[in-house]
Amino acid sequence: MIKKLTWLLALLPGLAMAADFDGAQLSLLWAAPFAGLLLSIALFPIFAPAFWHHHFGKISAFWAAAFLLPFITSYGMAPAAGIVVHAMLAEYIPFILILFALYTVSGGILVSGNLHGSPKMNTGILALGAVMASLMGTTGAAMLLIRPLLKANDNRLHNVHVVVFFIFLVANIGGGLTPLGDPPLFLGFLKGVDFMWTVEHMMWPVLFAAAILLAMFYAIDSYYYKKEGVLPVDRTPDSKIEFFGLWNFGLIGAIIACVVMSGIWKPGIEWNIMGTHVELQNIVRDVLLVLIAIISLKFTKKEIRAGNDFNWGPILEVAKLFAAIFIAMAPAIAILRAGEAGQMASLVKMVSSPDGMPIDYMYFWMTGLLSAFLDNAPTYLVFFNLASGDAAHLMTTMASTLLAISCGAVFMGALSYIGNAPNFMVKAVAEDRGVKMPSFFGYMAWSCVCLLPVFVLMTLVFF
Repeated sequence: MIKKLTWLLALLPGLAMAADFDGAQLSLLWAAPFAGLLLSIALFPIFAPAFWHHHFGKISAFWAAAFLLPFITSYGMAPAAGIVVHAMLAEYIPFILILFALYTVSGGILVSGNLHGSPKMNTGILALGAVMASLMGTTGAAMLLIRPLLKANDNRLHNVHVVVFFIFLVANIGGGLTPLGDPPLFLGFLKGVDFMWTVEHMMWPVLFAAAILLAMFYAIDSYYYKKEGVLPVDRTPDSKIEFFGLWNFGLIGAIIACVVMSGIWKPGIEWNIMGTHVELQNIVRDVLLVLIAIISLKFTKKEIRAGNDFNWGPILEVAKLFAAIFIAMAPAIAILRAGEAGQMASLVKMVSSPDGMPIDYMYFWMTGLLSAFLDNAPTYLVFFNLASGDAAHLMTTMASTLLAISCGAVFMGALSYIGNAPNFMVKAVAEDRGVKMPSFFGYMAWSCVCLLPVFVLMTLVFF
């Protein structure tokens, strides 16, 4: 099938290199639809929540089309098709299939009974989740623990901050210890960064940030816990904890193995589809992920998923929104990749001194702030290549710069709902469980107040 498709595409002139469109040709106006999409995600839930709930897929598609249609008119069908194919095959499909598999499998693990959502218990769950995030990935840890955490706090009058800090620690910062934890670090691993280099160098920044945030959370949660006084009747009173569907942990291990396999196994077989290289190992990984999800669905008892209130709403919301996000953000990423030849040259120049030496703290902040809105994985690659692109050189003579890039991408992905894949997923699951999560700007108010001071301290201590 793929060979036939590749042969047919080869008949169309210019399609082979369509995905390599030069971002230096683009003005910043091409990023306007992406900005419009972000504003829609931010404002519609505030001012027209019912309309957004029923039509967010159409609104997202509108902004994707607002970029593609003028682009086709200006540059032709071939470059536009190449951009869409690259966004879908190289970025969106692997992204959504990993989320789909982890969401499905984690939904087959039921923690029956209930914990008491006290400050100590909540802090302990966040700490456990931060550790697990580096072992099984931020998405896996987040999807596994968010439901028990929500159940433990379902009688609390104030529980939004619990989910917000869960996003900070479990969906982002906790994944910084290993390449398995967060997509940017895994991309670095694929580029040649040693597994243990990440463990050794990221350990202290992760522990530093996690310790401060856990202490901050405990203080905030203790304040609200005391303020609440006599809590309302608990819908899920404290009871003995039991686990069901534990065999799904084996499937989570299989998902991790599939991801690692795609980074280690290099058979050298690939197909060029409109300039996007589709490698055999990635096709095998994606097929296996779908099979793993099907196995979990088929063999997990329905009572277990019912106990988790499992439904497809959260994953469908993420799938629709991020399909548009990956397409609409393509021009912004292309302009950034153009370096000093692109319209973001002033930003690129900020990470180096006049004599060409890297400025580590600027790499930390530039990688981080752009990761918060352009997705942290491709932003990591941009600055990885800008710094040197040579993993051996970066791990030795430029180790502090690579650390700055790694920390910026992993940590500051927590600044917005779209900075890292699990953020929006956790938000969707929490809302599905009745938690009134902050708006896009409301969440950023939390992240700016709580995270930015930590990042300033990190700058002073590490960079």
